[in-house]
Amino acid sequence: MRFWAYLADLLVIGSLNRILIHPIFKFYEGTDDLWFSAEGFLTGIVFFLYFVLMTKFLNQTLGKMIFGLKVVALKEEAKVISWGTVLFRELIGRYISKVTWIGYLLAGLLPKKQALHDVFADTSVVLVRR
Repeated sequence: MRFWAYLADLLVIGSLNRILIHPIFKFYEGTDDLWFSAEGFLTGIVFFLYFVLMTKFLNQTLGKMIFGLKVVALKEEAKVISWGTVLFRELIGRYISKVTWIGYLLAGLLPKKQALHDVFADTSVVLVRR
């Protein structure tokens, strides 16, 4: 379920980038000799902002909403996920999971279905009862 939710999120993020970022650079013909381009940097910002803001304010991204999933803190006293937890999970943890890819594979192997970024942030993604 998490895989399909992530694919739906990637469709949303790709659409946002095509609406907001790509038109700015459509007629730009600068050299891309730099280590990274401004367009790549801005699309990365959209990617991380999407996950950070959706997780902080709704505990779900649009993909998770579609598939009935929700991010929860494993600490019982934490009813609302803190900014620190969200930033650590979505920026540092997700970056490590994305670079190594093993981080996402762990979600299918661990008993609490946690990806590497969930383990780091002490969170889990659970099925929401409807």
